[in-house]
Amino acid sequence: MSKISVLFSFTIIAVWVFANYSESKLDVGIYELKRGDFSLKLTNWGATIVSLVLPDKYGKLADVVLGYDSIKDYMNDTTYFGATVGRVANRIGGAQFTLNGTHYKLVANEGKNMLHGGSIGFSDVVWKVKNYHDEGHSPYITFSYHSFDGEEGFPGNLLVTVTYALVEQGMSVTMKAKALNKATPVNLAQHAYWNLGGHNSGDILSNEIQIFGSHITPVDKGLIPTGKIASVKGTPYDLLEPTTIASKINKLPNGYDINYVLDRADSKRLKKAAIVHNKKSGRVMELFTNQPGMQFYTGNFIKDVKGKGGFVYQDHAGLCLETQGFPDSVNHPNFPSQIIFPGKKYEHRMLLKFSTKAT
Repeated sequence: MSKISVLFSFTIIAVWVFANYSESKLDVGIYELKRGDFSLKLTNWGATIVSLVLPDKYGKLADVVLGYDSIKDYMNDTTYFGATVGRVANRIGGAQFTLNGTHYKLVANEGKNMLHGGSIGFSDVVWKVKNYHDEGHSPYITFSYHSFDGEEGFPGNLLVTVTYALVEQGMSVTMKAKALNKATPVNLAQHAYWNLGGHNSGDILSNEIQIFGSHITPVDKGLIPTGKIASVKGTPYDLLEPTTIASKINKLPNGYDINYVLDRADSKRLKKAAIVHNKKSGRVMELFTNQPGMQFYTGNFIKDVKGKGGFVYQDHAGLCLETQGFPDSVNHPNFPSQIIFPGKKYEHRMLLKFSTKAT
């Protein structure tokens, strides 16, 4: 098999402001980073990836991220298409936790639990465009958000930034947070739904996936971790070797929606978390991160969602690879801590490499 590298040459950033969010008095717009025939569009509503266009093995361009045509649709979205989620991504059981002797009751937005930061998490606010750079080989844009003490029940003021950059290998995402006055949990995640065949190409079941995680954090019926760490050996979660999603997904009640404990995780270095390959288009995505976990989700509950160009998304229309700290870590002392103290920094890094295979 031969590998065709994705080539980039020309760099430009274009901005269209087409909405104004009166509560924040910040403009909401679409921002484009472009390098050659690789194009990334984002919005400061939720620091969200709107589209990512790249060539297949024949050079044909396609958008490989599920999403909408209108900012208003993102404002009404319940799927978290492309969003930055937080202050704490994934679930917190009972929407509560105790820290330094103080019990905090959070905003429950999924039954009795909190999901992705609550009713108005980071995916549902306007971020400030802190800076952008449209020259050189690595164009980038940085969004920032100041989360206030008590927002959705979380303690302390928190300053957050998310930087998206086009690099030689593909795209990098860097999420940083700084606790300003109180210790607080922080676990940010990028919630793009990927379909390497193209966002409107159907389901992702024929995609081949490899996940470099030999353990998972099992969950109860409410998808809250039990606190155990279990081996994937002998289960449908064993994706240590390249495997088509269709070959194992039917062995699960609804599909994949589980946190993988990544092998050889290192907070100071990027480690390979997953590889996805769409054979028809030849597109390959390799994901690297410095986080200990990754949620693999196969879009199990997407139904009749009208997306870009009027295309209607159904279940398994895209897959999510959300690198993260372990879900509900605030209630499981045996999980890696996600507590950030004043003076300490949180940094979540991702690198997504894109290429193609001829066969």
